[in-house]
Amino acid sequence: MKKITVFFIAILSVCFVYSKTNATGGYKIVNKISVGGDGKWDYLFSDDQANRLYVSHENQVMVINELTREVIGKITGLKGVHGIAIAPTFNKGFISNGKDSSVTVFDTHTFEVIKRVIVTGISPDAILYDPFSQKVFAFNAHSNNATVIDAASNEIVATIAFSGNPEFSVTDGKGKIYVNLESASCIAEINTTTYAVTNVWSIAPGAEPTGLAFDVDNQVLFSACANKKMMVVDATSGKVLAELPIGLKPDGAGFDPSLKCAYSTNGDKTMTVVKEDADNKFSVLENVPTGQGARTIAVNKLTHHLYLPSASFEVAVAGQKPKMIPGSFVILEIAPE
Repeated sequence: MKKITVFFIAILSVCFVYSKTNATGGYKIVNKISVGGDGKWDYLFSDDQANRLYVSHENQVMVINELTREVIGKITGLKGVHGIAIAPTFNKGFISNGKDSSVTVFDTHTFEVIKRVIVTGISPDAILYDPFSQKVFAFNAHSNNATVIDAASNEIVATIAFSGNPEFSVTDGKGKIYVNLESASCIAEINTTTYAVTNVWSIAPGAEPTGLAFDVDNQVLFSACANKKMMVVDATSGKVLAELPIGLKPDGAGFDPSLKCAYSTNGDKTMTVVKEDADNKFSVLENVPTGQGARTIAVNKLTHHLYLPSASFEVAVAGQKPKMIPGSFVILEIAPE
């Protein structure tokens, strides 16, 4: 009887672990985290180890405890926030401010501002911390370049020029960064030691890529494009491996390395889930209903929970954009069943 019980428990444990590490569909909204306030939003970032979610919100960044779902801090006095990058080694965060072309450096313990860095371009948008070089890369949307900031000293060390306007970026953690060039419909590869652009790959028939996600283990890039395609690209050769249908007006993308799922967050209130299988096989798992404006995403790779910003809007008047209902800003928390 004892052996049977132990065996049964072992089987249950295996099943539990399998269910936690294999996605077969059934993603759904499990919580709506009320943030409140008015104004636009853009990127958000999950600091998985600290269970903290950093959310852009007009002229401030809200910090949410992912376990309690409470706002635990704010970084204020900003101008047109786009993205947030966290450098755990230095207990620092870096925020891109599009309206005054600056990067705000803050302390992740106190949320106090340390420094404001004026970038070498116009309107920094996506921003990324690369642990290999210990540098922060702020991608300037309106000047087709990136400003490189030393995370230790907070000083600018380089500027990188591109053949198109840069959008989202990812790092392999080993000396390479990949960034979507939206207007050129390409992906650029950057050497994070020399700051040279080492490759530029066309992702045709994908056009105007925005969100970018990365399977580092298999060296596969997932690029969400404006023409309703997710282009799957080999990061070692630039070869297009697959093209998959996604929703309208995508902006963000994410990847869960345990579940082997890529995500595209779309402007038609859906999130497309793409499953990566063995032998470079890719397929659309499902299109998950989300919410108005839920076009960017953060993935907690430890809990497998996804976070999308959204809000409620008034009925649109002809020829005008619909107005956001005050205080309706929320973070949609999505999880696989």
